[in-house]
This record gives sequence, C-alpha cells and structure tokens, in this order.
Amino acid sequence: MKHVLLSAQALALMSLPLAASAETWQMSAHAPDGNYLTQTARSFAEDVARLTDGALTIDVVSNSVLLKRADLKRGVQRGIVPIGEVLVSALGNEDAIFSADAVPLLATTFEDAKTLWEATKPIYEEKFAEDGLVMLYSAPWPPQGIYMQTEVTDASSFEGVKFRAYNPATARLAELLGAVPATIATSEISQAFSTGVISGMITSPTTGVDSQSWDYVPYYYDVKAFIPKNVILVNKDAYDALSPEISTALQEASDLAEARGWEAAAAATTSATETLAENGMQVISTPEGLKADFAVIAKTMSAEWAEQTGEQGQAVIDALAK
Repeated sequence: MKHVLLSAQALALMSLPLAASAETWQMSAHAPDGNYLTQTARSFAEDVARLTDGALTIDVVSNSVLLKRADLKRGVQRGIVPIGEVLVSALGNEDAIFSADAVPLLATTFEDAKTLWEATKPIYEEKFAEDGLVMLYSAPWPPQGIYMQTEVTDASSFEGVKFRAYNPATARLAELLGAVPATIATSEISQAFSTGVISGMITSPTTGVDSQSWDYVPYYYDVKAFIPKNVILVNKDAYDALSPEISTALQEASDLAEARGWEAAAAATTSATETLAENGMQVISTPEGLKADFAVIAKTMSAEWAEQTGEQGQAVIDALAK
C-alpha cells in the first residue's frame, strides 16, 4: 500500500511541470473571421493545442484588433504579442526583397507563386532572424484585381484617380498608372470609397467580398496582377523559451497550416469572384489596352525591383525562369 501511495505521489509530481509550463499566446490575425486566412490561422491554433496536449494554446484575434498591419512586425519584435500574421510586401520599405510577390506579372499563378515562395523563403528566414523573429507558415491571397467606379479601357482611365495603396509596390503601380496613391487600411475601404477618398483600388476578390465592394463600386477587372502572401511571425525569445517538444509540435502545425492555406486560396479565388458577380458587379477580363499598358508598367517595376535587390533579386528571377 505504501508503495502504491508513493507511486501515486510521484505521478502527481511528474504532472506538475507540464501544467506549470502551459501557456496561451494571443495571435494577431489581419482578416475578418469569415476569411479563409483567418480560418487557416484558427485551424493552426487547433493543431498546436492538439499536438502539444494543451501545453501551448493560441488565441487568434482577427481583423487586426490587436495590431494594425503597419505595426505588426514591430509589435511581435517587442513582445506586445508573441505571434502575428503580416503581409510580406507591406515590409517593402524596410527591404525591397520583401516586395517580391507584389511585382506585377512576376508570378500570377499559384504554381509560380509557390516557386517564388520557395526562392524567397530562406532569404526571409534569415532577415527575420536578424530582427529577433522566427517565420512560420505562409499563405497566399488570391491574384489581385482592379476595382473601379468608372469603366477602364487602358492606363489613361486611371489619370488623376485616387487609388488605394496597401504596400510600396501598389503605391508605385498607382503612380505609373497616372493615379494618386492613398494608403487605406482594409477595414476602412468601404468608408474611403463612400466618402470619395478613393475611387479605385487593386486587391483580391476575397477582400472585395469582405468589404462588400458591390455597395460602392460597379467594376472588377480580373487582371491577376500578382499573388501576395501573408506569413506568421513569432517573437524569437518566446519561441526559444518553448521546450524542444513544443517547438517541434509548433513547426508541425505550421506545415499543416501552410498546405491548408495554399489549397484554400485557390478555392477562395473562384468562390469570391463568383460572389462579386452574384452581387451585381461587372467582373471583366483585362481590356486589351490595359493589358498592353500593364505589361509595360510590369517591365518597369520588375527592372526597378531587380536593381534595388541586386544578386538576391536576380536569384529569385532566375528561379522563376527555370
């Protein structure tokens, strides 16, 4: 009996470290709850809890409530939140290499976008590590299209148009189209159109659905300009404080989330574009005049990006050419 009691006490003591080490991370997610990117993040959190037996749980807070997109990277670095989701190309002002997936026409299919991701992934991992961050999974947005309040024929249709920009590349694109770039957060799109702050933008069909774009703009041009990606960043100190077993589980959950996110993006592209049309928007293929002008602009932006990024950018371009 004494031996049984001692064994029970030993087992109880063995369970204490696991309970004591259990923690919850708040994760800042950009998109609203209904968006597949936030759903992917929630599935990731479920996998983390399952694979760690509850030793690490992640509370996903959507719609940039915890940190705005512009503040995300710095916020994770400072430990305001231990983990968060950021649009890679939003960091283009820090280093032009982060703008790779926002260079027009560089990668317009999910297959090419995946090749681009594999080429840039080790570069990003190294750069984020230098800033005290660990990069986990990526997930792409759908190919970007143009929303306009007036009909478009070619680049001249954008002359003087106040055009939403959400990263350095889209601001440059607006300038080359002859438009006037305006930085507008995703959550402010509807109000910006309604109040005349902008009358055009380039973004995904899913963002168009999230913001109910049919309420304020009649035309969607499915130009498939580029495919931007979000990545998940973790504060390195928080990551290093995890046990080897938990960090391994976190990476496993990350791999599952990446596969899930890329698959969901393709499905969301089709369903969101159909939703735009079902709600009365005119979904239009790229007009020939705009296609020709866009090709010239894309060539200009690609050359500028290659010059800014040097050998690293050329290696990325070479990877896509194979």
